[in-house]
Amino acid sequence: MTRHTTDIETIDSMPRGGPDASWLDRHLQTSRPEYLDRDDVPSRRKQKIAAYLDRAGERTGHHDYNAQLVVEQLFGIPNPRVLELGAGHGGLSARVLDLHPTAEVTVTDLDPASVADIEAGPLGHCPRATAEVVDATAIDAPDDSYDLVVFAMSFHHLPPSAAYRAIAEGTRVGKKLLVIDLKRPPAIVMALAFLLFLPAAVFLLTQSSPSAVAPVLHDAYISLLRSYSTSAFIALVAAADPTIAVEFLAARRQAAVVYTKL
Repeated sequence: MTRHTTDIETIDSMPRGGPDASWLDRHLQTSRPEYLDRDDVPSRRKQKIAAYLDRAGERTGHHDYNAQLVVEQLFGIPNPRVLELGAGHGGLSARVLDLHPTAEVTVTDLDPASVADIEAGPLGHCPRATAEVVDATAIDAPDDSYDLVVFAMSFHHLPPSAAYRAIAEGTRVGKKLLVIDLKRPPAIVMALAFLLFLPAAVFLLTQSSPSAVAPVLHDAYISLLRSYSTSAFIALVAAADPTIAVEFLAARRQAAVVYTKL
C-alpha cells in the first residue's frame, strides 16, 4: 500500500490520465456526458441502456469476475455488510449474494428509476438485500456502517471534483472502498482504438436499429475517454485524505483499487 499527497485545488482541472498525463493523453478525454448522465434523455431510454449493460456483464462474465474480487475482500468477516454504489440494475450485487451466503448488501444508485427496477426484481425480494437511492458523494450513513463499499464500472461517470469526494465518503462509511472500473490504456492505444471503433460501429448500426445501438456505442467510447489512470487514482485519494492507503489489485480485465482509511 502507498500514500501520496496532492494539492486539492488542482483536482478540478486534473486530466483523466492523471497529473503526469502526456500531451496526447490530455487530449484523449471529454466532458461530453454519457446518455446515462444526461437530464434530457428519457428515463425509459436510460433504463434500456442500463439493462443492456447488465446483460452484457452477465454474458461476458464481468459480473462473476468482479463479484469474486468483492468476495475476496470479505475474507474472514462472518456476516459482512456491503454497500454497492452506482449499481445500475444490481447484477454485481446479485452475484455477490450468490457467492457469499451470509453477506448483506445495500444496493444503490443515483437514479430512482434504476432503484425501482431493483426493488421490483429478484433482489428486491431477497431478505439479504436492500435497495436505496444514494449519492456516492454524500452518503447518508454513519461512519463505519459497512465492512466494504463497492463502486464498480461507474466511477468514471464522476469528474475529478466529485470522484475524490466519493472516495472520502466511501472510506468514511466503509472500512474499505473497492473501486472497479475501466482500465485506462496508453494514449496511443486509445487513439488507435477510435480508428478500429468506427468500422465496428458502422457495421452494428447497419445490422440493428440505430436508436437502440447508437446510445450504447456512444457511451462505450465516452466511458473509455473518461476512465482514470493509475496516477489519477492516486491523486484523487490524496485530495480526499492523504491518510487513506491505496492498493492496486492484480485484476486482469479492469482497474481494481482498494482504498483503506488508516
